[in-house]
Amino acid sequence: MQAKSTRSRREFLQTSSVLLGGLLYLPAFAKTGYAPKLSFSTLGCPDWNFDKITQFAAEHGYKGLEIRGIQRELDLVKSPVFNSASARSLTMARMKEKGLRFVGLGSSSTLHFKEAVKRKEQLEDGKRFIDLAEQLKCPYVRVFPNNFPKEQSREETMDLIKAGLLELSAHAKGSGVEVLMETHGDLVYLADLEKIMKEVNNPKIGLIWDISNMWTVTGEAPAKVYPALKKYIRHVHVKDAIKDEGKLRYTFLGKGQVPIFEGIDLLARDNYKGFYSFEWEKLWHPEIAEPELALADFPQAMKTHFA
Repeated sequence: MQAKSTRSRREFLQTSSVLLGGLLYLPAFAKTGYAPKLSFSTLGCPDWNFDKITQFAAEHGYKGLEIRGIQRELDLVKSPVFNSASARSLTMARMKEKGLRFVGLGSSSTLHFKEAVKRKEQLEDGKRFIDLAEQLKCPYVRVFPNNFPKEQSREETMDLIKAGLLELSAHAKGSGVEVLMETHGDLVYLADLEKIMKEVNNPKIGLIWDISNMWTVTGEAPAKVYPALKKYIRHVHVKDAIKDEGKLRYTFLGKGQVPIFEGIDLLARDNYKGFYSFEWEKLWHPEIAEPELALADFPQAMKTHFA
């Protein structure tokens, strides 16, 4: 009888601990009447396998995953997690088991190149990712420009980006996938982004608003940027940083100089329904904190803010 009593008490305490752990991420949001949906980019955990990624996400209150490589394989079509019908079936079952969904695939498709062979290669990469996203019931594929080539005029580069977006959106026609251009590289100024989005004017094309990428270059406040771009924003990248002697030093959320919560609050007041995806750039910056720390901090920082 004593053994049974002890076991029952232990089971009760274990169950209570699990429930309490889960509650840490939810009631604070409920107080505001707004429940932000959280995801993270696998850019932040470049050496984790898929089981560890999904287990960690479920344990820390995430509801989505943005896939930007798995175990340093950036070409997701080649990853063992996705490279066959049977692999994709197992992957989708794992996501369902953990209460997760794919919220975006991060391609390396770069739209600013003019040279024919390289341009075709980049666009074909985007198309392969669109096909994979459709198979995974993932709504978005990320594409981007980086630094504009010096041998091209700015106008010519902008035209190439627009043409690339339209070609990829045509490939996505009839699917459940949209092509999202990230505010990235030299394409971070509000006027340029507005011009491109107005001229492509396509429901299959939207934006990933990376608040930090924009502000750290342009200094344009989210309060200025958001009203102009909000109808195009489908997905949001969240990160914080300190500008130190011309270089960026990434910090945990709320510990840097980026007006990140100004942008988040603008979205929340408009009842933004998409995901806030934490982009901890560990793959590109191995010196920053380990993913176990950074990816655990993000939901806590969001909880504290919304409380």
